[in-house]
Amino acid sequence: MSETTHDGTVAVSPPVSPDDGLTPARLAAKYGLSVSGARPSLAEYVRQLVGRRHFILAFSSAKLTAQYSQAKLGQLWQVATPLLNALVYYLIFGLILKAGRGMPREVYIPFLVTGVFVFTFTQSSVMAGVRAISGNLGLVRALHFPRASLPISFALQQLQQLLFSMIVMFAVVMAFGSYPALSWLLIVPALALQFLFNTGLAMIVARMGAKTPDLAQLMPFIMRTWMYASGVMFSIPVMLKEQPGWVADVLQWNPAAVYMDLIRFALIDGYGSGNLPPHVWVVALGWAVLFAAGGFVYFWKAEERYGRG
Repeated sequence: MSETTHDGTVAVSPPVSPDDGLTPARLAAKYGLSVSGARPSLAEYVRQLVGRRHFILAFSSAKLTAQYSQAKLGQLWQVATPLLNALVYYLIFGLILKAGRGMPREVYIPFLVTGVFVFTFTQSSVMAGVRAISGNLGLVRALHFPRASLPISFALQQLQQLLFSMIVMFAVVMAFGSYPALSWLLIVPALALQFLFNTGLAMIVARMGAKTPDLAQLMPFIMRTWMYASGVMFSIPVMLKEQPGWVADVLQWNPAAVYMDLIRFALIDGYGSGNLPPHVWVVALGWAVLFAAGGFVYFWKAEERYGRG
């Protein structure tokens, strides 16, 4: 379009664009554009995670291999660390404080070793999860992938480490008179439920740690308190028999104690069902579903904010 001005020259006006007047949101919708790094729908997020399953497995295996690569004993520290912890706890709690009262020695030592190994699984998953985002910002900012891959892979790494170290745990249990039986098969569903719980908890602390990196400094104190409250070194009903009944119930129903007791019940002949809280499998399933589903949704809701700032 053109028009003649007062001095006789011809002015050409720019053509009218069909996009004039459209808001940025309508322009994006018109041309099929999306926000970079936007959070996908929950169903799409799950689909992306399934597509990254090989990355999750490879990343967890690589982290496990590299964890002790600088140590001369290498992967043996996966077994030696919880075993040495169990030895220290036995010397202090078993011999000095007599925390094993009510249990014979051939039950208490497997009880203690199993508790240390199983609680370490949860403890290590949480400690790795809290740094899953904040400790891998270079990877998060450089590549586009579902961020939940990181806490899941760290929880999977700790599961692999536990499975490797369970060889020693089995040896200790058998050395004190508890031999393989059908009840040992209960370890499989108990560990599966604990893994789901650990993964959900790792995703919760991963989101919290991404926003507040100082949480990683506080977490060891939280985990130590949780360990002492979960009956790793003593039987909760025996030690708290003089306290109100609800105190022992609350401590026995906390998830760390539930999963430890299930595996102790499966492995140790002298640790019968009377040591377990009522409806223990229902409680174990409830904790696993609650934290796995709730932790996943909680982590997904902040997907677009990870690595920003």
